[in-house]
Amino acid sequence: MSVICVIPARYASSRYPGKPLALLRGATGMAQSLIERSWRAAMEVEGFDAIYVATDDERIAGACHGFGAEVLMTSETCANGTERCAEALGLLGDDVEILVNLQGDAPLTPAWFLEDLVAGLRAAPGAAVATPVLRCDGDTLNAFKADRQAGRVGGTTAVFDTAHHALFFSKEVIPFTAASYADDAATPVFHHVGVYAYRPAALASYPGLAPGVLEQMEGLEQLRFLEHGHPILCVEVTARGRQFWELNNPEDVPRIEAMMAEMNMP
Repeated sequence: MSVICVIPARYASSRYPGKPLALLRGATGMAQSLIERSWRAAMEVEGFDAIYVATDDERIAGACHGFGAEVLMTSETCANGTERCAEALGLLGDDVEILVNLQGDAPLTPAWFLEDLVAGLRAAPGAAVATPVLRCDGDTLNAFKADRQAGRVGGTTAVFDTAHHALFFSKEVIPFTAASYADDAATPVFHHVGVYAYRPAALASYPGLAPGVLEQMEGLEQLRFLEHGHPILCVEVTARGRQFWELNNPEDVPRIEAMMAEMNMP
């Protein structure tokens, strides 16, 4: 039984067409595409038996072959990354224990986020889907609020119950807090890290579930599980001094490049 990482990537995007091939410059000035940096982040993780990029686009596939990634060609009809991962699962056979969906817009994802996610799912035999959540500091919370005030759809926040089962995910900042926080202060808001770990049966069932109203309103694929009564385990991860942000809009490129420079990432 194996732990497989799949990085779903599509060229078409209403907010950022061609996003997987967008170039990011690190501390050395070296430019690498978003999909390559996401793949290299996955390569740092201990415990993955294989890593694949799943795409329907020959431009992305060609770029991935160029830097050495294995590619699974999937159909153009996949509505989101989870559907693409479900199709990839069907191509991989029956020996998958856990499939990890590392979305291709998260090149700053530390290896331990993914390692802790897999460990969290394994430690909860009753859970079928798990995702990481990271407590926001004041600086991140203020960046979320600034995005919303500017009309940008940025990061996603999560709320969960005392057993760490997700209650809701939103592109709004939830829960509401009127308090002010210092940049390095802990806040009650959790950043949803766009990574998922699935047991095969749960992932295989996903394309057969009808998209719900909340999924369509928020544009968040994981809400399909919640709307159909399938719990999602939220695994809390810690930054350990690392900065984390996802590339959702073109405006995120300089923000991520500044973070990479500050962390001396090549």
